Amino acid sequence: MTSVGRRTEILFLACAFSITWEKIHWSFGGNVALEDILAGLFVVSFALDRLASGDRRLQRTAAIVLLFLAVFLLVYLLGFYNLDTKQSLDQFVKGLVKFFLHFGLLACGVAYLARRSVGFYWKTLTVFTLGLAANAAYGVLQLLVARAGHNLDHIVLGPLTGGASSINIYGAVNGASVYRPNALTGDPNHLGIMLLVPLLALTPLYLRLERDHRLRLPLVLLLAFLLLVELATLSRSGLLGLAVGLLVLALPYYRLLVSRAVLVPLGGVALVLAAVVARRAHFFETVVRSRVQTGGRSTSAHFGVYDFVPQVLHSHPLFGLGLNNFSVYYEFVTGKTNWGPHSFYVALIVETGLVGTLVFALFLRYLFVRLRAARRLGRALAAARDPMAARLRPLSWGLTATLAGTMAANAFYLTMQFYYFYFVAVLVLALPVVFGTAAKARAR
Repeated sequence: MTSVGRRTEILFLACAFSITWEKIHWSFGGNVALEDILAGLFVVSFALDRLASGDRRLQRTAAIVLLFLAVFLLVYLLGFYNLDTKQSLDQFVKGLVKFFLHFGLLACGVAYLARRSVGFYWKTLTVFTLGLAANAAYGVLQLLVARAGHNLDHIVLGPLTGGASSINIYGAVNGASVYRPNALTGDPNHLGIMLLVPLLALTPLYLRLERDHRLRLPLVLLLAFLLLVELATLSRSGLLGLAVGLLVLALPYYRLLVSRAVLVPLGGVALVLAAVVARRAHFFETVVRSRVQTGGRSTSAHFGVYDFVPQVLHSHPLFGLGLNNFSVYYEFVTGKTNWGPHSFYVALIVETGLVGTLVFALFLRYLFVRLRAARRLGRALAAARDPMAARLRPLSWGLTATLAGTMAANAFYLTMQFYYFYFVAVLVLALPVVFGTAAKARAR
């Protein structure tokens, strides 16, 4: 591999590892995150790599991604004519920059993985998972340090970024603070929804691993740890997504989901929870009761934003208010600043109208179509007794459950606007391409 190719690989894997680390950002020329820097550097490096090698091929899936980019851009530019203030224009420009970085990462990521081996695909998935596991581990440490009366973000991130951040404080019970770890993400609900990716994508792989496989024990321990962190976030959206994802996995794996391989680890997680809860029973009872009630201010805020949809559609039905402009509209209506729509779908409809919503629905459908192609390929490989099927089919179902669970969770949050979602889309779209190429090579 050339030095240019090696540089591109390092940048790609660095993106995979740190793609969920929202808190690492700097305030120069605006708010620039580590994700922005690494994604931009990878796209540039990949382009230079192609130019240096003389490779002008455009992989079919990557070409379709670029087509979606062009259609989205057209929708956004048409929505531009609905802007009427400088603040709206500033938000539009910020949103457009993020859009190009997201779709640049998606298109180049798919094209890059399409040129690599199955082994490198697994390496990418492993690095992404380890990065999210490191994020979750930071969250546990953050929680322990907060219980001791200190701010881990101030100690670790403050000198690095120069910014201020801390663990989320949900409230207090009898004077004792209720902490919700947000780790390196911006919100505990973000962490809870992001954890759906390894929890749902890797569970089928664990279930189908051979009993004596060397990764079986590390994988179940990792899943148990991530589940505990998921519960520690107290994220109702995360649990909603997990429930929807498990319902999807129940279609092919309903027997395995109630087998000893699942029930024993779940029993271990339950014992850990029981040991923790038993020490402060009243504290946890109060916290859980507050999270399951449906009449609080938090719940009203999440559902209340849907009231804006008919109002905006009445005035700008086709292309909405303009990309990234919900907060401007919300401030105009309520006087509150820095307030997001608390729903990806509200943001989508309000900012891009019916046309933008339709285009994004087609984009999501395309992701599911490619996952169906991967499952179909897995069945064909299984019929041919190809050992790759034993890994491809579970991962295909796992990513299908991940996508469905993430969509459900985003009814009340906006993580589908984040870099990590587009990296998951890279894994989804590249899956049938990488394994299909490998299958053809083995058939020769």
